[in-house]
Amino acid sequence: MDEIVRQALAKWPDVPHCYGWLALDARGHWRMRDERAQHLELPGDKLTNAALVGFINRNYAADQRGCWYFQNGPQRVYVQLAATPYIVRTDPAAGWLLHTGTAMPAIETVALTGDGALVVAGNDVVAQLDDRDIAQVLPRLRLHGVPVSDEALLAWLDDPAAPLMLADGDRQLAVERVHADQLGRRFGFISVPTAAG
Repeated sequence: MDEIVRQALAKWPDVPHCYGWLALDARGHWRMRDERAQHLELPGDKLTNAALVGFINRNYAADQRGCWYFQNGPQRVYVQLAATPYIVRTDPAAGWLLHTGTAMPAIETVALTGDGALVVAGNDVVAQLDDRDIAQVLPRLRLHGVPVSDEALLAWLDDPAAPLMLADGDRQLAVERVHADQLGRRFGFISVPTAAG
């Protein structure tokens, strides 16, 4: 958390929280959602100012309920998540890279949803793979020790009886099947925070 944010929290500790105005899309873009976007359930405008995006990234955290927020000075701006709290990409030099620009911690858990979204988790970081990077990761998925074909992967999604594995460096990580609407429950986050819970 930025020092200026800590100082603002100390000076104004009782500023009301804000809900619905900020979202994280499934490609790792922050989106500002004005009243019209909220009312029409639109994604909102993508934030492109590098300084603002960096400020949000540095001051992004979760509360005890599993709701994610951006600490904007003394105010918590709760984030509506289109997928998971983080979005991860593949980078030839850095490996797994989060949308915040930091490296993904060592992966401990891998899940695949019925619609083909890959989710990785490690050290309290839960991240869905940016769909533009799925082509780089598919060759790492293996059934019976060989790269999985598209047909075999679709069959596994219908019936995950055989062990599907993700090769991550020298490690082979078991992939679990999770329904997309159960990701929050499985990994302990709330996609649409509200003041009530």
